[in-house]
Amino acid sequence: MKRWGVIAVLGSAQFVMVLDGTVMNVSISTVVSDLDTTVAAMQGAITFYTLTMAAFMLLGAKLGDIWGRRRAFVIGSCVYAAGSLITALSPNVQFLFLGWSIVEGLGAVLVIPAIAALVADNYRGRERITAFAIIGAVSGAAVAAGPLIGGFVTTYFDWRYVFVAEVFIMVAVVLCARIITDPTPRQSARIDVLSVALSSVGLVSVVFGMLQSKTWGWILPVHPPVVGGVEIVPLGISPAAWFIVLGVVLLALFLSRQHLLEGAGRAPLVHVGMFSISSLRSGLSVLGAQYTVTAGLFFMVPVYLQMTLGLDALETGIRIFPLSIALVLFSIVGTRLSRRLSPRTVVRIGQVVLVFSALILLGSATSDLRSGFFATGMFLAGAALGLLASQLGNVNMSSVTEKETSEVGGLQGVFQNLGSSLGTALIGSILIGALSASFASGVAASDLPDPTKATVASATQHGVTIVPAADVAAIAEDAGLSDVDADTLATVYRESQLSSLRIAFFGLILISLVSLLFSKGIPSAHDLRRRHSEASTT
Repeated sequence: MKRWGVIAVLGSAQFVMVLDGTVMNVSISTVVSDLDTTVAAMQGAITFYTLTMAAFMLLGAKLGDIWGRRRAFVIGSCVYAAGSLITALSPNVQFLFLGWSIVEGLGAVLVIPAIAALVADNYRGRERITAFAIIGAVSGAAVAAGPLIGGFVTTYFDWRYVFVAEVFIMVAVVLCARIITDPTPRQSARIDVLSVALSSVGLVSVVFGMLQSKTWGWILPVHPPVVGGVEIVPLGISPAAWFIVLGVVLLALFLSRQHLLEGAGRAPLVHVGMFSISSLRSGLSVLGAQYTVTAGLFFMVPVYLQMTLGLDALETGIRIFPLSIALVLFSIVGTRLSRRLSPRTVVRIGQVVLVFSALILLGSATSDLRSGFFATGMFLAGAALGLLASQLGNVNMSSVTEKETSEVGGLQGVFQNLGSSLGTALIGSILIGALSASFASGVAASDLPDPTKATVASATQHGVTIVPAADVAAIAEDAGLSDVDADTLATVYRESQLSSLRIAFFGLILISLVSLLFSKGIPSAHDLRRRHSEASTT
């Protein structure tokens, strides 16, 4: 394969983009303690990191077309490095949110679409398939290395050093970017500000509603926000539901706006006509579902290992490692299988294995952790995700002409990060909501004295916070409970954590099953579109 240097530079940037999320997830308990914050606040930071990317990815892709893809890649890398530096120096969760969730996210919206487009620009034919497979394998390597790097550095040094290292990597990427070829002519299109506003506010509204559902309730208000002593419950419905409805309406208006712009001969933010291409539509849908499951796993599993079982960051990374290494291996295996099997067959094998792995992980969620069972489930989950990663990038890029690759790169970024945001928000809300319900019913059914039950019910009326199960007894004693009652409460809390985790795993099973419906349009070998080749011969 030619031009290894180009894929090395692009792959290095891709490695950092993926590394961030896995590092932060395995370090949740340490960061919570270091910044004196909560798991819910970290859930918000993780969600908004990917949501920032989803909300502005189309804008980033369009800027790449206007500025030039390599220039957008370099500018985005510089912004990302600045965000990593702010994150590394964060004195509190607010600065972490600014540096990681906002600044890094804004840098990534320029880098991620440019990576996909520049791979398509610099490689052809079988080399392009291999290049996309390498990017997928690099992503898998970052998933593999992230938990171990983050766990080791967090346990023995400081989680901040990971972000310092990211600054140096992105500086090196910028210095080496000159070797990348950028043959696509720049566009002179004008960006429609209304389209940007509709898409970004719509996406943020949907995910924010899901994120807040754990507190406000999905439809019926549970603990709604209070302003000036008045509960905000429009027409008696939870504000979370209204945010989701508002987001859906804004996204519908966004699509209508794109049709209107195309009809008027103006450049839309995204050519919605591309969604009529069945292979692209299915590829993006499966990609979004894949990242929903991945983000859900990488949020709930570290919470389970650290908050319920009391493992540290390095131990958490080691337990996640089977998933990580399987993802890398089966990204390579999937590429080899594509020579004999159609993309649709490989994708569906991956989806079925993903459902099976979620069932195994559900069975492994016990107070003593069935280690072999858990490792098997994580390995199979990684194998499934690796098979999907090996196919979807090339399926999506092969569905359009070369001039549309940047736009499809942006759409891939939107679906990846929207899926990640939804996975963290949805699974996190299920996890925390189920914990509150399970804990309340557990306390009511326990042998605790009625006055103690009343005290606990009053203290948790606005929901239950995820804290290390080992700390509950001491917290209860500090609140005035006897040793016996404190131990009983700790037992109830631990059982409630496990119950909520099982419910969250079941949620992942449902998402995995639904994703099977999306793969119908993934091409078989005989109808895989090669519109790049078609365009070059017409």
